[in-house]
Amino acid sequence: MSDDNLIIYEEEIEKIDAVLGKMLKGAEAKCALMVDKDGHLITRQGFTHSLDTTALAALLAGSFASTKEIARLVGESEFSVLFHQGKKDHIHMSLVGDRSIMVVIFDDRTTIGMVRLYAKEAAAELGKVFESLANRPEEDNPGIDNEFASSAGERLDDIFQD
Repeated sequence: MSDDNLIIYEEEIEKIDAVLGKMLKGAEAKCALMVDKDGHLITRQGFTHSLDTTALAALLAGSFASTKEIARLVGESEFSVLFHQGKKDHIHMSLVGDRSIMVVIFDDRTTIGMVRLYAKEAAAELGKVFESLANRPEEDNPGIDNEFASSAGERLDDIFQD
């Protein structure tokens, strides 16, 4: 399965949500987001009602991308964990697999150590979920039927050539 065709079914989202929920409870964090490297929100858990999660997902992915270039400039292939500390809220981001980012937002009710511990465990579990997505047989992946696409393309060519 190519990286361009990541398809996540409802049962897989439920697995991801369960892992994020368990991590939030253990770490006593406010919320968690799963974001792909392109900035698309995969899912979210916790208290996200006051956040623009769509914009946040895009900005966090951009932050991760720019940090990858910083890593390259200092001789690293990539930084797999990022941390932003604010006055009241903090953000912990970690790479999960090749194309996903787990984001945990927390406040002073917990510590960065607790978040890192539970986030590391969650990332390992989530890595297995995303690995199973990548290794899913092609026939299990709904996609464009090549025969249909070819036929449709020919019909469109006929229409526009007349």
